[in-house]
Parts: sequence; C-alpha cells; structure tokens
Amino acid sequence: MIARIDIEGRRPGLFEYSVSYEAEELYADAGLGSVVECLVAAIEGMPPEVAAAQIWYRGIVSGTYPLEVVGLNVEQVAQHAVNTTAAIDEVLGEDRAE
Repeated sequence: MIARIDIEGRRPGLFEYSVSYEAEELYADAGLGSVVECLVAAIEGMPPEVAAAQIWYRGIVSGTYPLEVVGLNVEQVAQHAVNTTAAIDEVLGEDRAE
C-alpha cells in the first residue's frame, strides 16, 4: 500500500498535513512547526500495511519513498519537498504566498 501525505503551510507553527489512501483521508493534524514535524507525525500514524508514501507539499508532488527511507532521512525528504515546490513555483512564475 502506498499512502499520500499532503503538507500545507510555510511559516513555523502553521503547517498541517493529511494522510490519504485512494482519495480517502485516513487522518490529519494541524498547527505543527515544520515540514519535518508533519512528516514525522504522518509516518508515526501509518498502519503496518503501508510500505511507502507519496509526498506532496503545497500541491506539488516531490516523490514516492519507502517509509524506512523517510524515517531515516526525514530532514532531507522534507527539504527536497520544499525545494521541489519552490522550483516549480519559480518556473510557473507563481507567488503562492499565504
């Protein structure tokens, strides 16, 4: 099973995430301090049948990772998500400031 993690926000304390599978939301939380905190919370709640997660940040997918890779490299995975979204915004000429 591959779950989807959607993360929104840009300022500390204003991050939220949701975890879904086949468009059905499994759980979510808000008020977290960073993308890293969202990833950690999302992974900790995963049922055992989830093998991997597709990571989305602000509506842009950054990749699909085995859960073990996310757990062992959470800061790098979070930074990759932020960088990917920033690069796409730059290419599209978008300023999606909140």
